[in-house]
Amino acid sequence: MAEENPKKDLFNNADSDGRFNRKPSTFRSWVVPSSSLNSDSASNTNGTSPIQSFPAAKGRYVLYIHLVCPWAHRTLITHRLKGLQDVIRVIELDDMDREFGWCWNGKGKHGWTEDPIYGGTKYLRGLYDRAVQNSGERKFEGRVTVPVLWDLEEGTIVNNESGEIIRMLYSAFDEFLPEGQREVSKGGKGLLPDHLKERINSMNEWVYHEINNGVYKCGFAAAQEAYDENIYKLFDALDRVEAWLGQQGKGPYLFGEDITEADIRLFPTLIRFDVAYFTIFKCNLKMIRYEYPRIHQWLRNLYWDERGKTKGAFRETVAFDAYKYGYSQATKQKVVPAGPRPNILPL
Repeated sequence: MAEENPKKDLFNNADSDGRFNRKPSTFRSWVVPSSSLNSDSASNTNGTSPIQSFPAAKGRYVLYIHLVCPWAHRTLITHRLKGLQDVIRVIELDDMDREFGWCWNGKGKHGWTEDPIYGGTKYLRGLYDRAVQNSGERKFEGRVTVPVLWDLEEGTIVNNESGEIIRMLYSAFDEFLPEGQREVSKGGKGLLPDHLKERINSMNEWVYHEINNGVYKCGFAAAQEAYDENIYKLFDALDRVEAWLGQQGKGPYLFGEDITEADIRLFPTLIRFDVAYFTIFKCNLKMIRYEYPRIHQWLRNLYWDERGKTKGAFRETVAFDAYKYGYSQATKQKVVPAGPRPNILPL
């Protein structure tokens, strides 16, 4: 049980030199379309080797998320954009314990106080323990994170790396969707079209290191040198996004007229920026709303858009109050900031 496996302080994320160091995800298997499943795929029994392929199926998989987590947020956006609500169940955790990690405390809309599928524990760690028990291990000793893509049939974690989960969601389950929602039907207007894949991958690389993870390198820095080392890199990268959006032919999204993976990966960080990272994480050289007009326009287009392209996936998955509370808790601040007001400006 998770209660038997405490951690010192899961919010203490800095190494001995004061630098934030994000540990790699542990479970790295894949869901693939059932028609392309390799029957010779090896079985992954310890959750550490990306050697097993799981067949896509309706109702077989569950996506565990927490609204505060931006990495989980990108999977929830993709889940909504693809229209997978009836294919993959989503379960929200609603709290974070400093010692035992992500959990249910009855604060969410469902009032869950334990895992709604298996029961017996209020901690996500219990699910990780269950995933390794087939290999003879009693408890999972690694880092417990969200999102988690869980396989109900095998009773194990398929993957807990957000960047890989969203790519599975793009097309692995398309056989269960109407033809118009399948990536093959979208051609160059898909979430990761072939003609843009190399450029999107390139942008993802620096956006991840300098922005997505960059805010954490600032917010969880435990030494002045570590903070100074990363704060300017973060804003240099934001300047780079601002310039990118100003290029001829760009917009309203990062790669033109259609939403792509690049938008999905950047939005969760920037929707949290003014309300949480600016104040709580000390990312306070500039605010998005006042000093990045093109980024601000891009952010509001995704949030407020009612034309149908977003399908409400961005706005409906945002939880401003949860961000303020969650990041205050993570940094041991007893007072939750009220502003800015409003949380996001209208178009």
